[in-house]
Amino acid sequence: MDKMFCMQCEQTAGGKACTNAGVCGKTANTARLQDELTGALITAARKGVAIEDKLLLEALFATLTNVNFDDAALGKLTARVGQPFYNMYKVRDADEDTRSLKTLLLLGVRGVAAYAYHALELNYNVTEITAFIRKALSAIGEDGYRLNELLPFVMECGKVNLAALELLDKANTETFGNPVPTTVSRAIEPGAFIVVSGHDLRDLKLLLEQTEGKGVNVYTHGEMLPAHSYPELKKYAHLKGNFGTAWQNQQKEFDGVPAAFLFTTNCLMPPKASYADRVFTTAAVAYPGLVHIGADKNFTPVINKALALGGCKEPQGGGTFTTGFGHNAVLAVADTVIGAVKSGAIKHFFLVGGCDGAKPGRNYFTDFVKQTPGDTVILTLACGKFRFNDLDLGTIGGLPRILDMGQCNDAYSAIKVALALAEAFNCGVNDLPLTLVVSWYEQKAVSILLTLLYLGIKNIRLGPSLPAFISPNVLNYLVENFSIKPISTANADLAEILG
Repeated sequence: MDKMFCMQCEQTAGGKACTNAGVCGKTANTARLQDELTGALITAARKGVAIEDKLLLEALFATLTNVNFDDAALGKLTARVGQPFYNMYKVRDADEDTRSLKTLLLLGVRGVAAYAYHALELNYNVTEITAFIRKALSAIGEDGYRLNELLPFVMECGKVNLAALELLDKANTETFGNPVPTTVSRAIEPGAFIVVSGHDLRDLKLLLEQTEGKGVNVYTHGEMLPAHSYPELKKYAHLKGNFGTAWQNQQKEFDGVPAAFLFTTNCLMPPKASYADRVFTTAAVAYPGLVHIGADKNFTPVINKALALGGCKEPQGGGTFTTGFGHNAVLAVADTVIGAVKSGAIKHFFLVGGCDGAKPGRNYFTDFVKQTPGDTVILTLACGKFRFNDLDLGTIGGLPRILDMGQCNDAYSAIKVALALAEAFNCGVNDLPLTLVVSWYEQKAVSILLTLLYLGIKNIRLGPSLPAFISPNVLNYLVENFSIKPISTANADLAEILG
């Protein structure tokens, strides 16, 4: 009850594992309950017990970092799974390389589940994805697998995650329209308001419908910023702008703000007592003492809290962000981009994105982008962009040099653009003037990394630190086969990349 073992995120204590309490804020008991939930899912998979797709995905989602801190809610999920616990310490007690690959597979599967969850919420079929998840969970519980037998599961996880990302892209664009480049205000207008964080566009749409005409403005936070670029969301006049920056700053940015806050997916930090009364959760997110909005999605308590608080009396903040450069928008001007490359106006593309976090070393990504030459383009996505998306680096061919492609959920856009460029130049992705500089924090970033490896993409620079769950032998395999490199300094890396 008073000890834990968790090394699933980038900020894990000492670069090894959290053993007393999570750096994320979860207790040892919460970690134990997440292990039990995972173990129950593994048992069900190994026994072939039928568990509905929604429960499977929601249960896995609840074990991601910064999602569910509520012991009671975790216990209820485990009871719904209704299976004995596979002992997760059997994974930890395995030999180092087996443990490393099983952990990599488990964390990758959790990321896949998060993306599939969003697609399922929009009523898209996830059967093929959940079939793999069950197979992977069963493999994690298999004691006899050797290294070469686990590697195919890890690569297949990358393949299935690509399918999940593609399905989610289809679900979002068919439901909310193709994103269009959009300038988003960072100012807060006077009056009552609600701040929506996380990734779930459906929850945001439902909130916008319920707040229309009620004198409550809605602002996005963190990974919700790209929501402003979807036609079916931006049509709401009371969707005003974006509040704050990345998730790890919320305890400072939310403190003393007279607004209601709604968390729809991961990225919740333990709220301070000074503002906990105005924080609400829904879907897989939960925290002890916070009001949770159930499956009926009746956001009346959130709306009433916002009205009672009254909002700001005077305008606050200022400035803008630009977002909405999804694959549809970028490929619509592909001829211009290709022409700029052929003429030498664009010399190199950088994909600089991923998860942000509080651990020292993440200023690297700001320094890197600032130092990129003026004849290069920076594609970005996920909350890592908040390290530099307020910079004005000018334009190339009428396009901003920084192109925000969306959430981490929109990683498919970056992949689709890279594959389209490779096709246009009749070469492989690794032959393009393209370098991936990826920041990671939690399990969705792990699943995206596995997708990049499945696609055979090499020379990825990963930081700010390498995963603690990767053993030396597994790391050597990744270096030898995919040339994965840890970041060093912005100056040194840029000099090496640009030669």
